[in-house]
Amino acid sequence: MSAVINSSQRLNPLDIRQGLAISQERMSSLLKVSTKTVTRWEKGERRPSNQDTLSRLAKLKEIKELGLMVYTPEGFKEFLNTPLPVFNGRCALELLQLGEYETIISALAADYEGMGF
Repeated sequence: MSAVINSSQRLNPLDIRQGLAISQERMSSLLKVSTKTVTRWEKGERRPSNQDTLSRLAKLKEIKELGLMVYTPEGFKEFLNTPLPVFNGRCALELLQLGEYETIISALAADYEGMGF
């Protein structure tokens, strides 16, 4: 149980959401929780505790951090919202909704290494 608590303390939902430049509604959809739950987390009234939610939140944090290493905040927002050939004409936010985190991480890593698509 302590590992879950420690993870939830390091994962700041507000910081992650703002870094991804998405609404609370989109964040709640990605995490499969209610918008009210996201609001409570952001206000510090509660912390994420479900292991699946923590896992999804950790992946979103990883994508946010890598994305902001590769792009400016505005460029990262464009990356997330633009359909790209590497994603078969879909945008990264669509892939996030499908849980295809590794596909996005791979594309960001390729861009970081200068081998972008």
